[in-house]
Amino acid sequence: MNKDLFSPYRLGSLELANRMVMAPMTRLRAYADGLPSPLMEAYYAQRASAGLIITECTKVSEQGHGLVCSPGISTVAQATAWGAVTRAVHEAGGRIYLQLWHCGRISHSSVRGGEFPVAPSAVAVKGQYRSPVGSLDFETPRALETGEVSRIVDDFRKAARYAFEAGFDGVELHGAYGYLVDEFLQDASNRRGDRYGGAPLNRCRFALEIMEALADVWGAERIGMRISPSTRVNDMLDSNPLATFGHLVRELNRMHVGYLHVMEPDGNDLATGLVQIRETTRTFRAMFDQTVITNVGYSYESGSAVLASGVADLVAYGKLFLANPDLPQRFRVNAPSNPMDFATFYGSGAKSDKGYTDYPALTPAAAAGAN
Repeated sequence: MNKDLFSPYRLGSLELANRMVMAPMTRLRAYADGLPSPLMEAYYAQRASAGLIITECTKVSEQGHGLVCSPGISTVAQATAWGAVTRAVHEAGGRIYLQLWHCGRISHSSVRGGEFPVAPSAVAVKGQYRSPVGSLDFETPRALETGEVSRIVDDFRKAARYAFEAGFDGVELHGAYGYLVDEFLQDASNRRGDRYGGAPLNRCRFALEIMEALADVWGAERIGMRISPSTRVNDMLDSNPLATFGHLVRELNRMHVGYLHVMEPDGNDLATGLVQIRETTRTFRAMFDQTVITNVGYSYESGSAVLASGVADLVAYGKLFLANPDLPQRFRVNAPSNPMDFATFYGSGAKSDKGYTDYPALTPAAAAGAN
């Protein structure tokens, strides 16, 4: 069976045109109230040639708010605005999943009306929060009470229903990069003594309860989860990531979850000397029988190689899709990539089109493939 980047792939009951995934990327072009903007509709539709688009992180509640001008999916109005995005992508022939997110301790009271962020434990992140008024020291979050945890699971369930109504093809749980779900998983941030803390079985409970809730809405084959066992961003660390994430992944496999989205460590992670699992996708591929997406730093050549090896079924591309709306075609004809404007990666609202929807596609002549 052909397994190159351009070969079609069946994800559950969905037919994907190719094996290239547009990775979720925070771009901050929503309105201040979390409503997706018309700019977002254009941005995602431009990139519909990806086999699958996974949207930027989208907050499931106001409690989960951590980034100004990030989108939400907790109201009818937000779901309606997302509906325009999904229609545009589908009309362009694409598939799109919504990434569901709660920021946890990676936030600040200055953007939350004075309310402190919440987390599994009252453990602050080292470093600074980038607020609209400048960098501020991270605050010590408020530890969630046991009874509050089930209410957050319900927030994810409600958000999944809104995503269904908005016309998405499925949903992904953001369980990576030190946000709330990841904070529960790893013992550097989870020091609880109740049923959600302690042994890996307990620390994985919150994530698995959310995944069960998402499956209640979508069915297991239309949901996925993103994990970053070897990523040190936002002070994340676990004393035994193989045991913790091994339990999580085996339980996700038992549930027949549609896909596992695995983040590889990057150079910054490896430089810390704290990365215990260097070949993250390969490690967890052995524990998961459904679709595996691998992510972080892939080129055309390395993406093709990882597919050929069988370590992954799909390859996610982030910055390359950001700067190249027609990335599959560029790869196919070996065309150069657009230069990236790092200064405009993160916007400041619904009018910031520079570095967002203004990256050009190939000219017809170049797209025909002179190479």
